[in-house]
Amino acid sequence: MNDPQKFRFKIAVIGDGQVGKTSLIKRFTQSTFEKDYVKTLGAQFSKYDKKIEGDEARLIFWDIAGQEDFLFLRPSFYRESSAAIIVYSLEENELGKKSFDHITNWYDNIQKFCGIIPIIIFANKVDLVEEDDYDNSKIQEIVDKMGFLGYYLTSAKTGQRVNDAFNSIISNLYNKSKALSDV
Repeated sequence: MNDPQKFRFKIAVIGDGQVGKTSLIKRFTQSTFEKDYVKTLGAQFSKYDKKIEGDEARLIFWDIAGQEDFLFLRPSFYRESSAAIIVYSLEENELGKKSFDHITNWYDNIQKFCGIIPIIIFANKVDLVEEDDYDNSKIQEIVDKMGFLGYYLTSAKTGQRVNDAFNSIISNLYNKSKALSDV
């Protein structure tokens, strides 16, 4: 029997302020949700260990502040990221509209400092909209145009599709790394 392999992945979680990046990470790593908003200052990181097919993966989620005040810090926070998650809000207000419009800015920014890495979109706060009425054609167009791995409608509050979304990017990283290590 083969010894388990150990993998380490740094995943940058980016997007405008107040879209739920910290809440999504806490929902996935701790199964918790805090309803009070606390602004992320600079960046914070969360470690999470996961067993995959008998191997061990150490995931380090870098929760990067979305406010412009921290723009100058982003290059150092992005460094050596294996993948990125871009989060936007589905809220039908100014925050939702702006965060959607900024997806391509976040993509350009991460690509500038990390090159081509796997990126997935989390459309968060699905609990605040009528999902059956949501028109996904605009986000699907961006996903196709930019070559993202895909997108998930998530809710950090209810946990809806959060595990599926995170596990999707983790599986992508693991499968690529496993294939390279088996060569």
